Amino acid sequence: MTAFYRFGQIVCRIFLPLVFKFKIVGLENVPKDRGIILCSNHRTYFDPVFLGLYLDRPLCFMAKEDLFHKPVLGFIIKKLGAFPVRRGKGDTQAIENAIQTVKEGGIFSIFPEGTRSRTGELGKPKSGAVLVAHKTGGDIVPCCIKFEGKLHFRSRVTVVFGGVIKNEELGITDITPASLKEASKYMMSKIAEIYGDGHP
Repeated sequence: MTAFYRFGQIVCRIFLPLVFKFKIVGLENVPKDRGIILCSNHRTYFDPVFLGLYLDRPLCFMAKEDLFHKPVLGFIIKKLGAFPVRRGKGDTQAIENAIQTVKEGGIFSIFPEGTRSRTGELGKPKSGAVLVAHKTGGDIVPCCIKFEGKLHFRSRVTVVFGGVIKNEELGITDITPASLKEASKYMMSKIAEIYGDGHP
């Protein structure tokens, strides 16, 4: 964890609870001894911060390429471990970066839906997360970010980390669209389970 990342994490730990009623559930479900893929639903631009706030290892995540061209934001997200992805263009370099992260024992964080949900409803997953899992042998930790309505001052925000999805549970025998689709659906079903489990 870089000094810049740690500093940002400390600052957010101080100020975020002043803005939102923040709660973490299941933090013990996140392995500390190996590379993993952290898969979450996507509600707001705050989501990477919500996910990484109390983890003791830094998150590496994909971000839209155009964000890196913004003078201040681009500098910050790069320092916080983000790498660019060209959405809709089959960006193989982004996948390779994700694979390297997991193989080196890091946490690769991804929003399988690929975009934010305006309504809070879960969307259809893309296959990037399970592809990285298959290429690395890494396990997946399903996660969800929950709040009612639109995010606003003093919203009650709950982040729930679910139980580990073992790599073999994904059932990927070969890299075909059908196999990746089924594995992605299975992974998303685990996110749906914790999304609707009644945590306040």
